[in-house]
Amino acid sequence: MKNKTIATWLAFWTGPLGLHRFYLYGFSDTLAWLLPIPTALGFYGLERVQQLGQDDTLSWLLIPLLGFTIAGCALNAIVYGLSGIEKWNAKFNPEGDELNPAGRTHWGTVIGIASALLLGTTALMASLVFSFQRYFEYQIEAARLISQ
Repeated sequence: MKNKTIATWLAFWTGPLGLHRFYLYGFSDTLAWLLPIPTALGFYGLERVQQLGQDDTLSWLLIPLLGFTIAGCALNAIVYGLSGIEKWNAKFNPEGDELNPAGRTHWGTVIGIASALLLGTTALMASLVFSFQRYFEYQIEAARLISQ
């Protein structure tokens, strides 16, 4: 039986690694295997910033991948946590009763939803702000080069 609270917390804590998808869909899920790629690219962008500085163009293209992946996985945690018991059990526990306790919402689920909302919006807004800031700084520098 797939527990909704466990799936919510897995999506929140280990979502960028795809572990929540392995838990829900098994090892044959393609998206679970692909999720670590943008996560690794984002961490590579962070490493480039530490080594090469903030003027590295590739790093400011890669870093938002990490933020958007975290935000997307937080959204998955929210969707999992807010799904109804009948819908959850019909999708993830079809062999059991539609009112199986594995699909119930507990306080742990609610705290997971609130945590995912907090972290997901923070990651999304930080990624957008970082992307726009670096883009506009790049445009200003390009305009300065053209005007000389």
